[in-house]
Amino acid sequence: MKHEKKYHFEAFDSKQGPVVVEGPLTSEELSQYTFDKKLTSFRPSEKQFEAIKSIADFEEGRIIIARNNENIVGYVTFLHPDPLERWSEGNMDNLIELGAIEVIPDFRGERIGSRLLKISMMDEFMENYIIISTEYYWHWDLKGTGLNIWDYRKVMEKMMASGGLTPSPTDDPEIISHPANCLMVKIGRNVSEESIEEFDTLRFLTRHRYRKQSRR
Repeated sequence: MKHEKKYHFEAFDSKQGPVVVEGPLTSEELSQYTFDKKLTSFRPSEKQFEAIKSIADFEEGRIIIARNNENIVGYVTFLHPDPLERWSEGNMDNLIELGAIEVIPDFRGERIGSRLLKISMMDEFMENYIIISTEYYWHWDLKGTGLNIWDYRKVMEKMMASGGLTPSPTDDPEIISHPANCLMVKIGRNVSEESIEEFDTLRFLTRHRYRKQSRR
């Protein structure tokens, strides 16, 4: 599969100043900007900036950013699932994961997360993918937002819906370990029935493995 990428952008005025949401960008294009020091949800900002630049150059990798002038204040990443996750077991070239989405506190309330996802999906090639996002409550900024788990999940679901992702059942042990966790999925218009069936097997991999063992 040849992973094609087409650039899109949106510019608007926020309470904190002008914002441009754009991408996918290459590592060279990302290097032209600064990476806000408050983008620390996953690792220290310097290391996270290096991580997203490396993702940008993956064949399937996509980085969409939100920037205030030359400073990156938010981003979303798309790439193949981690080899250690069940979602990589089928080696599906058309399965990509929304690996991270983050916006600094100063720009929350501007719907930047939703804007990042909308710009991401403006590329028609995204209709060739099954896109997933694994949501775990322990990654959520409950303290920073002041929201409880369930209110945060409602906000998260609404944001993901702006990119066409909706909750989907699974028997993945980590996801079902807490009722607030969930799998979000968007199946593109051009995805074959064969790929959908293969993905359904991954969604209920524990069940399929149990059935195989019980037949022996």
